[in-house]
Amino acid sequence: MWLTGLSGSGKSTTARAVAAELESWSQPVKVLDGDELRARISHDLGFSKRDRDTHVLRVAALAKDVVDHGAVAVCALVSPYREARQRARDLICSERFLEVFVDAPIAVCEARDPKGLYARARRGELRAFTGVDDPYEPPLFPDLVLATASWPVHESVRAVMDALTARRIIVPPEST
Repeated sequence: MWLTGLSGSGKSTTARAVAAELESWSQPVKVLDGDELRARISHDLGFSKRDRDTHVLRVAALAKDVVDHGAVAVCALVSPYREARQRARDLICSERFLEVFVDAPIAVCEARDPKGLYARARRGELRAFTGVDDPYEPPLFPDLVLATASWPVHESVRAVMDALTARRIIVPPEST
């Protein structure tokens, strides 16, 4: 599952909530958070298009390993460019890839701004910040869209679980 969207759109919150639900179903799961992984495996990269694409592919390679070992990889990263997301899909395998657009307007993301990044970008302290002075290319045909500006987290989780079940990526536990 690949969650893409602007900073502050709710990707990480959704990823953690989905992972908790999957765990309650006894489904092995690993959250791959783009910000956390950037600090660990991509600390050598900047924020150029090439570096962002490299980061996406590094996360995709980790996700492929997780999936190949029978778990669900829940990836939450801005991944601003369509081409890089397509390359991630191709690497992981289209049948096992669910692209989820975490859709929140930039005004909502800026209002949330938990790390103060938009404010810093608007003051010119951060360059090439996605959505401010660097582009974000929303998916043209995402597998799922989450309207996180108006949906509570539990609605996003339910929509994701329904999509994962419909695609047979996961199997719900049997009712007793």
